[in-house]
Amino acid sequence: MAAKELIEIKFRLTDGSDIGPSKYTPSTTVASLKEKIIAQWPKDKDSGPKSINDVKLINAGRILENNKTLGESRLPVAEVPGGVITMHVVVRPPMNEKAHDKQQDDSLKKGGCACTIL
Repeated sequence: MAAKELIEIKFRLTDGSDIGPSKYTPSTTVASLKEKIIAQWPKDKDSGPKSINDVKLINAGRILENNKTLGESRLPVAEVPGGVITMHVVVRPPMNEKAHDKQQDDSLKKGGCACTIL
């Protein structure tokens, strides 16, 4: 594999700090990037993600889908030859029981159903 096929990416956290940069192949999935972010999450940060579903990766204003590869996500690599792509990381805040119950109550008020289908 030629070095020019690798994509160099760093991940910008909400506080402005970065994870990376590291190099990835175009066949790397977004889900595997999220797993690497979780594994490399700074230990001194309180609200780290617990799973890949807690993480959103944003590149060029688009939220990247877990099942897509970097190649399929059409990253603007050609725009920055030899440059580092910065992806923004957004972490879903943990939902406590009280907030979860309120969300269900709000859903019922809007005509939602709290039915269990067997």
